[in-house]
Amino acid sequence: MKESSIDLAVITDDDNLYYFTGYHDFLHMDFNRPTILLVPKDDQSVLITPLLDVLLVPEDTPVDKIETWNDGIGEEWREFLPKVIKKHTNIYYEKFKINATVSNYLAELISDQAFGNITPILNDIRMIKSDEELKIARHTGEVALAMMEGAKSVIGHNVPEYEIALAQAQAGTRKAAELLKSHYPNSVNMSPNIHFLAAIASGKDLPKTHHRASTKVIQRGDPIFVCYCGSANFHRFKLGFDRIFWVEEIKQKDQIKAFEVAVKSQKAALDMLRPGVTAEEVHAAYADTVQSEGYPYPTFRCGRGTGFSFLEEPQLVVGNKTVLKPGMVFAVDGGASAKDFRSQVGDSFIITQDGYEQITHHSKAVEDLIID
Repeated sequence: MKESSIDLAVITDDDNLYYFTGYHDFLHMDFNRPTILLVPKDDQSVLITPLLDVLLVPEDTPVDKIETWNDGIGEEWREFLPKVIKKHTNIYYEKFKINATVSNYLAELISDQAFGNITPILNDIRMIKSDEELKIARHTGEVALAMMEGAKSVIGHNVPEYEIALAQAQAGTRKAAELLKSHYPNSVNMSPNIHFLAAIASGKDLPKTHHRASTKVIQRGDPIFVCYCGSANFHRFKLGFDRIFWVEEIKQKDQIKAFEVAVKSQKAALDMLRPGVTAEEVHAAYADTVQSEGYPYPTFRCGRGTGFSFLEEPQLVVGNKTVLKPGMVFAVDGGASAKDFRSQVGDSFIITQDGYEQITHHSKAVEDLIID
Protein backbone atom coordinates (compact mmCIF):
# COMPACT_ATOMS: atom_id res chain seq x y z
CA MET A 1 0.00 0.00 0.00
CA LYS A 2 2.83 2.38 0.81
CA GLU A 3 4.52 1.60 -2.50
CA SER A 4 1.29 2.45 -4.32
CA SER A 5 0.42 5.47 -2.12
CA ILE A 6 -2.78 3.79 -0.93
CA ASP A 7 -4.11 5.23 2.33
CA LEU A 8 -6.88 2.71 3.00
CA ALA A 9 -7.94 -0.69 1.63
CA VAL A 10 -11.58 -1.76 1.98
CA ILE A 11 -12.01 -5.55 1.68
CA THR A 12 -15.41 -7.30 1.55
CA ASP A 13 -14.90 -10.43 -0.57
CA ASP A 14 -15.45 -13.58 1.52
CA ASP A 15 -12.32 -15.33 0.28
CA ASN A 16 -10.09 -12.32 0.79
CA LEU A 17 -11.53 -11.84 4.27
CA TYR A 18 -10.67 -15.44 5.08
CA TYR A 19 -7.19 -15.18 3.57
CA PHE A 20 -6.25 -12.13 5.64
CA THR A 21 -8.18 -12.74 8.88
CA GLY A 22 -9.04 -16.47 9.11
CA TYR A 23 -12.70 -15.46 9.56
CA HIS A 24 -15.33 -17.49 7.67
CA ASP A 25 -18.92 -18.75 7.73
CA PHE A 26 -20.45 -15.38 8.59
CA LEU A 27 -23.80 -14.66 6.94
CA HIS A 28 -22.59 -12.71 3.88
CA MET A 29 -24.24 -9.91 1.95
CA ASP A 30 -26.86 -12.37 0.66
CA PHE A 31 -28.55 -11.75 4.01
CA ASN A 32 -27.85 -8.00 3.83
CA ARG A 33 -25.21 -8.42 6.51
CA PRO A 34 -21.83 -7.16 5.27
CA THR A 35 -18.52 -7.92 6.90
CA ILE A 36 -15.89 -5.33 6.05
CA LEU A 37 -12.14 -5.29 6.66
CA LEU A 38 -10.51 -1.85 6.75
CA VAL A 39 -6.73 -1.78 6.40
CA PRO A 40 -5.23 1.71 6.77
CA LYS A 41 -1.66 2.34 5.72
CA ASP A 42 -0.68 3.98 9.02
CA ASP A 43 -3.30 2.98 11.58
CA GLN A 44 -5.10 0.03 13.20
CA SER A 45 -6.90 -2.48 10.99
CA VAL A 46 -10.61 -2.82 11.74
CA LEU A 47 -13.02 -5.72 11.12
CA ILE A 48 -16.69 -4.68 11.03
CA THR A 49 -19.02 -7.68 11.39
CA PRO A 50 -22.51 -8.59 12.66
CA LEU A 51 -22.69 -9.20 16.40
CA LEU A 52 -24.43 -12.56 15.90
CA ASP A 53 -21.34 -13.96 14.12
CA VAL A 54 -18.51 -12.40 16.12
CA LEU A 55 -17.81 -15.63 18.03
CA LEU A 56 -16.62 -17.13 14.74
CA VAL A 57 -13.76 -14.63 14.50
CA PRO A 58 -10.59 -16.62 15.35
CA GLU A 59 -8.89 -15.70 18.61
CA ASP A 60 -5.59 -15.35 16.76
CA THR A 61 -6.94 -13.14 13.95
CA PRO A 62 -4.31 -10.51 13.04
CA VAL A 63 -6.92 -7.72 12.98
CA ASP A 64 -6.20 -4.93 15.49
CA LYS A 65 -9.78 -3.98 16.29
CA ILE A 66 -13.22 -5.58 15.90
CA GLU A 67 -16.43 -3.55 15.66
CA THR A 68 -19.82 -5.26 15.80
CA TRP A 69 -23.28 -4.13 14.77
CA ASN A 70 -26.82 -5.42 15.32
CA ASP A 71 -29.80 -5.64 12.98
CA GLY A 72 -31.85 -2.44 13.06
CA ILE A 73 -29.84 -0.79 15.84
CA GLY A 74 -28.60 2.70 15.01
CA GLU A 75 -26.93 2.90 11.61
CA GLU A 76 -25.78 -0.73 11.78
CA TRP A 77 -22.47 -1.16 9.86
CA ARG A 78 -22.79 2.36 8.47
CA GLU A 79 -22.10 3.74 11.93
CA PHE A 80 -18.41 2.78 11.87
CA LEU A 81 -17.42 3.31 8.25
CA PRO A 82 -17.48 7.14 8.19
CA LYS A 83 -15.13 7.33 11.19
CA VAL A 84 -12.43 5.59 9.17
CA ILE A 85 -13.28 6.50 5.58
CA LYS A 86 -13.31 10.26 6.11
CA LYS A 87 -9.82 10.22 7.61
CA HIS A 88 -8.27 8.98 4.36
CA THR A 89 -7.85 10.28 0.84
CA ASN A 90 -6.53 7.59 -1.49
CA ILE A 91 -8.98 4.72 -0.90
CA TYR A 92 -9.02 1.41 -2.77
CA TYR A 93 -11.60 -1.38 -2.77
CA GLU A 94 -12.33 -4.60 -4.72
CA LYS A 95 -13.87 -2.88 -7.72
CA PHE A 96 -15.53 -5.93 -9.29
CA LYS A 97 -16.29 -7.88 -6.12
CA ILE A 98 -17.62 -5.32 -3.67
CA ASN A 99 -21.35 -5.55 -2.99
CA ALA A 100 -23.42 -2.82 -4.61
CA THR A 101 -24.96 -1.76 -1.27
CA VAL A 102 -21.55 -1.15 0.29
CA SER A 103 -20.18 0.42 -2.89
CA ASN A 104 -23.08 2.87 -3.17
CA TYR A 105 -22.75 3.85 0.47
CA LEU A 106 -19.03 4.54 0.08
CA ALA A 107 -19.79 6.68 -2.97
CA GLU A 108 -22.25 8.68 -0.86
CA LEU A 109 -19.64 9.20 1.85
CA ILE A 110 -17.06 10.47 -0.60
CA SER A 111 -18.71 11.84 -3.69
CA ASP A 112 -15.84 13.97 -4.94
CA GLN A 113 -13.26 11.28 -5.65
CA ALA A 114 -12.94 7.94 -7.40
CA PHE A 115 -11.98 4.75 -5.59
CA GLY A 116 -9.02 2.71 -6.78
CA ASN A 117 -9.08 -1.04 -7.36
CA ILE A 118 -7.18 -3.07 -4.73
CA THR A 119 -7.90 -6.42 -6.43
CA PRO A 120 -4.71 -6.62 -8.56
CA ILE A 121 -2.60 -6.19 -5.42
CA LEU A 122 -4.58 -8.84 -3.55
CA ASN A 123 -4.28 -11.21 -6.52
CA ASP A 124 -0.51 -10.77 -6.58
CA ILE A 125 -0.26 -11.45 -2.85
CA ARG A 126 -2.33 -14.62 -3.12
CA MET A 127 -0.72 -16.13 -6.24
CA ILE A 128 2.23 -17.68 -4.40
CA LYS A 129 0.98 -20.12 -1.78
CA SER A 130 2.52 -20.49 1.67
CA ASP A 131 3.76 -23.85 2.96
CA GLU A 132 0.54 -24.18 4.98
CA GLU A 133 -1.59 -23.51 1.91
CA LEU A 134 0.36 -26.11 -0.09
CA LYS A 135 -0.20 -28.62 2.70
CA ILE A 136 -3.94 -27.95 2.47
CA ALA A 137 -3.79 -28.17 -1.34
CA ARG A 138 -2.27 -31.66 -1.17
CA HIS A 139 -4.94 -32.76 1.28
CA THR A 140 -7.62 -31.30 -1.00
CA GLY A 141 -6.24 -33.61 -3.69
CA GLU A 142 -6.86 -36.56 -1.36
CA VAL A 143 -10.43 -35.40 -0.79
CA ALA A 144 -10.97 -35.06 -4.55
CA LEU A 145 -9.71 -38.58 -5.18
CA ALA A 146 -11.99 -39.94 -2.44
CA MET A 147 -14.89 -38.20 -4.16
CA MET A 148 -14.02 -39.78 -7.49
CA GLU A 149 -13.72 -43.23 -5.95
CA GLY A 150 -17.08 -42.67 -4.27
CA ALA A 151 -18.63 -41.79 -7.63
CA LYS A 152 -17.14 -44.88 -9.30
CA SER A 153 -18.53 -47.11 -6.56
CA VAL A 154 -22.12 -46.37 -7.63
CA ILE A 155 -21.88 -45.59 -11.36
CA GLY A 156 -23.77 -48.25 -13.29
CA HIS A 157 -26.71 -49.16 -15.49
CA ASN A 158 -30.04 -47.70 -14.25
CA VAL A 159 -28.35 -45.46 -11.63
CA PRO A 160 -29.67 -41.87 -11.46
CA GLU A 161 -27.16 -39.03 -11.63
CA TYR A 162 -28.09 -37.68 -8.21
CA GLU A 163 -27.01 -40.95 -6.58
CA ILE A 164 -23.51 -40.36 -7.97
CA ALA A 165 -23.54 -36.84 -6.51
CA LEU A 166 -24.60 -38.19 -3.10
CA ALA A 167 -21.96 -40.93 -3.12
CA GLN A 168 -19.10 -38.62 -4.01
CA ALA A 169 -20.18 -36.02 -1.44
CA GLN A 170 -20.31 -38.65 1.30
CA ALA A 171 -16.92 -40.10 0.37
CA GLY A 172 -15.31 -36.66 0.20
CA THR A 173 -16.85 -35.58 3.51
CA ARG A 174 -15.56 -38.66 5.31
CA LYS A 175 -12.04 -38.16 3.92
CA ALA A 176 -12.15 -34.46 4.84
CA ALA A 177 -13.25 -35.28 8.39
CA GLU A 178 -10.41 -37.78 8.72
CA LEU A 179 -7.85 -35.21 7.53
CA LEU A 180 -9.21 -32.45 9.76
CA LYS A 181 -8.98 -34.65 12.84
CA SER A 182 -5.51 -35.91 11.98
CA HIS A 183 -3.81 -32.76 10.70
CA TYR A 184 -5.83 -29.70 11.73
CA PRO A 185 -6.89 -30.15 15.37
CA ASN A 186 -7.15 -26.39 15.88
CA SER A 187 -9.57 -25.91 12.96
CA VAL A 188 -12.54 -26.69 15.16
CA ASN A 189 -14.98 -24.52 13.17
CA MET A 190 -13.99 -25.91 9.76
CA SER A 191 -16.70 -28.13 8.29
CA PRO A 192 -15.70 -31.30 6.41
CA ASN A 193 -18.96 -31.42 4.48
CA ILE A 194 -18.88 -31.39 0.67
CA HIS A 195 -21.68 -29.02 -0.25
CA PHE A 196 -21.21 -27.56 -3.73
CA LEU A 197 -23.84 -28.56 -6.30
CA ALA A 198 -22.08 -31.26 -8.30
CA ALA A 199 -21.39 -30.94 -12.03
CA ILE A 200 -22.30 -34.29 -13.60
CA ALA A 201 -23.38 -34.96 -17.18
CA SER A 202 -24.15 -38.25 -18.89
CA GLY A 203 -25.05 -39.55 -22.33
CA LYS A 204 -26.03 -36.89 -24.86
CA ASP A 205 -25.88 -34.22 -22.13
CA LEU A 206 -22.07 -34.30 -22.09
CA PRO A 207 -21.76 -31.12 -24.21
CA LYS A 208 -23.63 -29.29 -21.42
CA THR A 209 -20.40 -28.38 -19.66
CA HIS A 210 -21.79 -27.46 -16.26
CA HIS A 211 -24.86 -29.68 -16.18
CA ARG A 212 -25.88 -30.47 -12.59
CA ALA A 213 -26.78 -33.91 -11.31
CA SER A 214 -30.42 -34.60 -12.14
CA THR A 215 -32.93 -37.44 -11.88
CA LYS A 216 -31.75 -38.75 -15.26
CA VAL A 217 -31.03 -42.49 -15.19
CA ILE A 218 -27.71 -43.64 -16.69
CA GLN A 219 -27.78 -46.47 -19.23
CA ARG A 220 -25.28 -49.08 -20.37
CA GLY A 221 -22.75 -47.52 -22.77
CA ASP A 222 -23.33 -43.96 -21.53
CA PRO A 223 -20.33 -41.71 -20.90
CA ILE A 224 -20.43 -39.90 -17.52
CA PHE A 225 -18.51 -36.69 -16.91
CA VAL A 226 -17.73 -35.92 -13.25
CA CYS A 227 -16.21 -32.53 -12.44
CA TYR A 228 -14.97 -31.38 -9.03
CA CYS A 229 -13.95 -27.82 -9.93
CA GLY A 230 -16.37 -26.47 -7.33
CA SER A 231 -16.91 -29.35 -4.94
CA ALA A 232 -13.31 -30.43 -4.26
CA ASN A 233 -13.13 -27.89 -1.46
CA PHE A 234 -11.20 -28.81 1.69
CA HIS A 235 -10.34 -26.34 4.46
CA ARG A 236 -11.69 -23.77 1.97
CA PHE A 237 -9.02 -24.67 -0.62
CA LYS A 238 -10.39 -25.44 -4.11
CA LEU A 239 -8.95 -27.63 -6.86
CA GLY A 240 -9.86 -28.75 -10.37
CA PHE A 241 -10.24 -32.48 -11.09
CA ASP A 242 -12.41 -34.26 -13.66
CA ARG A 243 -12.71 -37.45 -15.68
CA ILE A 244 -15.08 -39.22 -18.05
CA PHE A 245 -16.23 -42.78 -17.31
CA TRP A 246 -18.27 -45.22 -19.38
CA VAL A 247 -20.79 -47.81 -18.15
CA GLU A 248 -19.64 -51.30 -19.17
CA GLU A 249 -18.77 -50.40 -22.79
CA ILE A 250 -18.10 -47.58 -25.25
CA LYS A 251 -20.71 -47.74 -27.99
CA GLN A 252 -19.53 -44.79 -30.07
CA LYS A 253 -15.88 -45.32 -30.93
CA ASP A 254 -15.31 -41.71 -32.00
CA GLN A 255 -15.59 -40.85 -28.32
CA ILE A 256 -12.34 -42.72 -27.72
CA LYS A 257 -10.48 -40.52 -30.22
CA ALA A 258 -11.88 -37.31 -28.72
CA PHE A 259 -10.92 -38.39 -25.22
CA GLU A 260 -7.41 -39.38 -26.27
CA VAL A 261 -6.98 -35.94 -27.87
CA ALA A 262 -8.10 -34.38 -24.58
CA VAL A 263 -5.41 -36.35 -22.77
CA LYS A 264 -2.83 -35.45 -25.41
CA SER A 265 -3.67 -31.74 -25.18
CA GLN A 266 -3.35 -31.79 -21.40
CA LYS A 267 0.04 -33.47 -21.75
CA ALA A 268 1.14 -30.76 -24.18
CA ALA A 269 0.20 -28.15 -21.59
CA LEU A 270 2.04 -30.07 -18.86
CA ASP A 271 5.14 -30.26 -21.02
CA MET A 272 5.18 -26.46 -20.82
CA LEU A 273 4.17 -26.15 -17.15
CA ARG A 274 7.19 -24.89 -15.20
CA PRO A 275 8.69 -21.70 -13.72
CA GLY A 276 9.66 -19.02 -16.21
CA VAL A 277 6.96 -19.88 -18.76
CA THR A 278 4.08 -17.48 -19.34
CA ALA A 279 0.49 -18.52 -18.71
CA GLU A 280 -0.46 -17.98 -22.36
CA GLU A 281 2.34 -20.29 -23.55
CA VAL A 282 0.80 -23.15 -21.58
CA HIS A 283 -2.60 -22.42 -23.12
CA ALA A 284 -1.09 -22.20 -26.62
CA ALA A 285 0.49 -25.66 -26.35
CA TYR A 286 -2.88 -27.12 -25.36
CA ALA A 287 -4.88 -25.26 -28.02
CA ASP A 288 -2.41 -26.01 -30.81
CA THR A 289 -2.56 -29.73 -30.01
CA VAL A 290 -6.36 -29.79 -30.14
CA GLN A 291 -6.42 -28.06 -33.51
CA SER A 292 -3.58 -30.16 -34.95
CA GLU A 293 -5.75 -33.23 -34.33
CA GLY A 294 -8.54 -31.78 -36.46
CA TYR A 295 -10.79 -30.46 -33.68
CA PRO A 296 -12.05 -26.86 -33.36
CA TYR A 297 -10.28 -24.27 -31.24
CA PRO A 298 -11.09 -25.10 -27.58
CA THR A 299 -14.20 -23.57 -26.03
CA PHE A 300 -12.48 -23.14 -22.67
CA ARG A 301 -9.14 -21.98 -21.28
CA CYS A 302 -6.44 -24.52 -20.49
CA GLY A 303 -6.65 -23.83 -16.77
CA ARG A 304 -6.64 -21.37 -13.92
CA GLY A 305 -4.99 -20.56 -10.64
CA THR A 306 -6.74 -22.06 -7.62
CA GLY A 307 -6.60 -21.54 -3.88
CA PHE A 308 -9.10 -20.23 -1.37
CA SER A 309 -11.15 -18.95 -4.33
CA PHE A 310 -12.60 -20.94 -7.22
CA LEU A 311 -10.77 -18.69 -9.65
CA GLU A 312 -7.43 -17.08 -8.93
CA GLU A 313 -4.73 -15.52 -11.02
CA PRO A 314 -3.13 -16.23 -13.31
CA GLN A 315 -5.46 -17.90 -15.77
CA LEU A 316 -3.91 -20.19 -18.37
CA VAL A 317 -5.51 -18.42 -21.29
CA VAL A 318 -4.55 -16.56 -24.45
CA GLY A 319 -3.23 -13.07 -23.67
CA ASN A 320 -2.18 -13.76 -20.07
CA LYS A 321 1.53 -12.97 -19.90
CA THR A 322 2.03 -13.72 -16.20
CA VAL A 323 5.25 -15.64 -15.63
CA LEU A 324 4.74 -18.86 -13.68
CA LYS A 325 6.58 -19.13 -10.35
CA PRO A 326 7.12 -21.84 -7.71
CA GLY A 327 4.26 -21.99 -5.22
CA MET A 328 1.49 -21.29 -7.70
CA VAL A 329 -1.32 -23.87 -7.88
CA PHE A 330 -3.19 -24.60 -11.11
CA ALA A 331 -6.02 -26.67 -12.47
CA VAL A 332 -4.86 -27.79 -15.94
CA ASP A 333 -7.34 -29.23 -18.43
CA GLY A 334 -7.30 -30.90 -21.80
CA GLY A 335 -10.33 -31.24 -24.05
CA ALA A 336 -11.80 -31.82 -27.48
CA SER A 337 -15.37 -31.57 -28.71
CA ALA A 338 -17.14 -33.89 -31.15
CA LYS A 339 -20.78 -34.31 -32.15
CA ASP A 340 -22.94 -35.01 -29.07
CA PHE A 341 -19.77 -35.54 -27.03
CA ARG A 342 -17.38 -33.25 -25.18
CA SER A 343 -14.25 -34.79 -23.77
CA GLN A 344 -12.35 -33.22 -20.88
CA VAL A 345 -9.68 -34.35 -18.48
CA GLY A 346 -8.35 -32.17 -15.67
CA ASP A 347 -5.97 -32.29 -12.72
CA SER A 348 -4.33 -29.88 -10.29
CA PHE A 349 -0.64 -29.09 -9.91
CA ILE A 350 1.80 -27.16 -7.74
CA ILE A 351 4.56 -25.30 -9.59
CA THR A 352 7.94 -26.37 -8.15
CA GLN A 353 11.48 -25.07 -8.63
CA ASP A 354 12.04 -27.19 -11.73
CA GLY A 355 8.59 -28.24 -12.93
CA TYR A 356 5.41 -29.28 -11.17
CA GLU A 357 3.96 -31.62 -8.55
CA GLN A 358 0.68 -33.34 -9.40
CA ILE A 359 -1.83 -33.38 -6.53
CA THR A 360 -4.84 -35.12 -8.10
CA HIS A 361 -4.34 -38.63 -9.42
CA HIS A 362 -6.43 -40.99 -11.51
CA SER A 363 -5.67 -43.04 -14.60
CA LYS A 364 -6.40 -41.49 -17.99
CA ALA A 365 -6.19 -44.80 -19.86
CA VAL A 366 -9.51 -45.52 -21.56
CA GLU A 367 -9.58 -49.15 -20.36
CA ASP A 368 -9.39 -47.93 -16.75
CA LEU A 369 -12.35 -45.60 -17.23
CA ILE A 370 -14.86 -48.28 -18.29
CA ILE A 371 -16.84 -49.31 -15.20
CA ASP A 372 -18.11 -52.89 -15.25
